[in-house]
Amino acid sequence: MKTSLLYVCPVVLKTAALALLALSAASAQSILPLLPPSVSTIPSNGDVNPYGIAIAPKTVPLGGVLQPGDILVSNFNNSQNLQGTGTTILRVDKSGNTSTFYTSSKRGLTAAIGILSDGVVLIGNLPTADGTSATVQPGSLTVVDRNGNALGTFGTIQTVNGPWGMAMVDSGNGATGTAHVFLSNVLSGSVSRFDVNYAPTGLSATALTLANGFSHRLDPAALVLGPSGLAYEASNDTLYVASSSDNAIYKIATATTSNSTVGAQLFVSDTVHLHGPLDLVILPNGHLLVANSDGSNADPNQPSEIVEYTATTTFLAQMPIDPNNGGAFGLASATLGWGTIRLLAVDDNTNSLNIWTTVVP
Repeated sequence: MKTSLLYVCPVVLKTAALALLALSAASAQSILPLLPPSVSTIPSNGDVNPYGIAIAPKTVPLGGVLQPGDILVSNFNNSQNLQGTGTTILRVDKSGNTSTFYTSSKRGLTAAIGILSDGVVLIGNLPTADGTSATVQPGSLTVVDRNGNALGTFGTIQTVNGPWGMAMVDSGNGATGTAHVFLSNVLSGSVSRFDVNYAPTGLSATALTLANGFSHRLDPAALVLGPSGLAYEASNDTLYVASSSDNAIYKIATATTSNSTVGAQLFVSDTVHLHGPLDLVILPNGHLLVANSDGSNADPNQPSEIVEYTATTTFLAQMPIDPNNGGAFGLASATLGWGTIRLLAVDDNTNSLNIWTTVVP
């Protein structure tokens, strides 16, 4: 019998979610909150609309601001709630305390955020001049050290054009290493791969357009729609891509080994349960969790859903993280050991980060 994580793990402490969890109380497993269930993501400058989440790996060297296990959350809007104008990354430490880790000179920090083994942070941005899709610009990919200092940018318009989601495969040891960094480009409908070498002396990267041809468009309400969240599965060297414009999940084979553009194949097409999918994670059992932003195909009866599929595309369950549409954006997970994971989800409506631990069936 298939078991759904979403029916044994409370992803949010919202009334609707609690009601849903009550239906499965008899089969619920032990849940041990690692941090307070909900943490505000609003920094001191008032930025709102949390988008991306990254968890600092255990290899991050001690002595810097960023510590192993810290959580970083990027903000897309400024205090006036104008899209594409937020400039801050919030840090949440192991005790649930928050602080501003980085304030960028570039606006509109997106869900394209990741942390290398040495604590270097990569962050994408998609700026606007006035919060509307009419003034969207390509943005950039910025390198930030573990103390929150900008080191520069890399990539060209061919490989960084509206960075919207990110996934990493990192073999580093905390000092030196190599990594594959995947980036979705919502303005060009493509996915890039950066093959990165890094050391205390600096970082270098070569770039490849891994796949293109994804549906993408500007949208007056959602701002942009197209290839979004990315998740990598090492067992089959496959990258999964959430597509918010056509409510589908795609897969790219030989993701780390291809030396040329390989294209993508449809994995899941589900207009019943997918409503502008923005981010996704792969669980240790191979299941996919997908966060619906409601940017397209919105359904008021299925607001801000996190949806679960098996590795063979079977729909298992869904759960709202907010009673209103438009709340589910960034997702992240980390394995804590023995089948236990930490699961994180931002609520874009309440400007909060929800954090739980659970045992994966």
